[in-house]
Amino acid sequence: MAETPTRNIWQGVQVPSEEQYRACMRCGLCLSVCPTYRETWRETDSPRARLMLLRKVIEGELEISRGFTDGMYRCLDCLACNTICPVGIKPGDLVLAARYVIHQAKPQPWIKPLIFGGYFTNPALMEISVLPMLLYQRLGIQRAVSALGITGHLPAQLRDMERMLPPLPGRSLRHCLPEVTRAHGERKYRVGLFVGCFQNMIFADASAATVRVLAHNGCEVVTPKNVKCCGMPHLGYGDVATARALARHNIDVLEKLDADVIVTDCATCGSTLKGYSAHLLAEDAEYGARARALSAKVKDISEFLSTISLREPQQPLKVRVTYHDPCHLRRGQNVWREPRQLLQLAGAELVELREADWCCGSAGTQVITHYEDSMQILARKMQNVAETDAAIITTGCPGCQLQLGLGAQRAGLKITVKHPIQLLDRAYQ
Repeated sequence: MAETPTRNIWQGVQVPSEEQYRACMRCGLCLSVCPTYRETWRETDSPRARLMLLRKVIEGELEISRGFTDGMYRCLDCLACNTICPVGIKPGDLVLAARYVIHQAKPQPWIKPLIFGGYFTNPALMEISVLPMLLYQRLGIQRAVSALGITGHLPAQLRDMERMLPPLPGRSLRHCLPEVTRAHGERKYRVGLFVGCFQNMIFADASAATVRVLAHNGCEVVTPKNVKCCGMPHLGYGDVATARALARHNIDVLEKLDADVIVTDCATCGSTLKGYSAHLLAEDAEYGARARALSAKVKDISEFLSTISLREPQQPLKVRVTYHDPCHLRRGQNVWREPRQLLQLAGAELVELREADWCCGSAGTQVITHYEDSMQILARKMQNVAETDAAIITTGCPGCQLQLGLGAQRAGLKITVKHPIQLLDRAYQ
């Protein structure tokens, strides 16, 4: 029998109780919605298997082995199993708890603290890291590489990672937006905008559209320059301590805005900010109450716009679109009607996507860590997209946007990927 993990490894981790283990009926409903199980048909890739493996590790019958670790990281954390479980077990949350334990119990690669403790906590460093990719595009190197067929000689994974990169903005958004954008006409709301890392550096156009739409509808928009990463990459890789430090920093910044609401146009950021009170800082003596107050103010851009009176666009769009539900928006925040309402307000012809709420296979870094699984899941998603015959596929998550953009190229589809707010912004303009 393996050694029982030391007590301090499990300190602060909400592990399943014996009652919860017994509550699992092995009904298999979680298998019916699990993307990894659907692709591999291996029981070990299912939520109920991950639950039982975690139980064996907690009880000391299994070691935290390489196989156990890979099983926990193969999970996409799409939360579908959390939603469908008839007895309320949350295997997706337990997977993140397992990653936290792995982070504490096992020696981590030397590069991990550099990435999560150094890179993701330093917005200036993150922006500098984008410069080589920007030059790669702006100097015409990318076009030359493509024209010469050089990428065709790369391994498939590297080739896909290269063509996943969308056209980059010349400057990050936080250096372009004013700290305060005045409302058009009478000010009705004071809105704090949390600009996520990807939105700041890669999808700046989408967040700029968010600001314009808010201002057009009577909102004064305050965009703080000194927020940091929401902390989700750290939670996803078990570095809870750094995630908590980032949460405290962001609370310090955002609560000074005196905003009526905190809006984000990134599904993952929104889900994480809302989770500061429930997960990260619930027991924090100094920040617990402050986290609850902040989380109560956080709304996705589509969620907030659905609660206020919106101006009708003067030039409604006449374009066929479809919509993919980001996991952290549909299940993490229970927001799914609102983005569709924005598209209809913009005048778009909305064609529902089959399996719209199934994960696209991104999960942040799956294209790097579990490439084959990610591409198999993406291929099914793109088959469904092709059936819609849409000109544009929309989604509210930058990770999904990158993944779907790659999927369109792999499938040879002439379809563009946009955030729903960009279509409403275009209709207003």
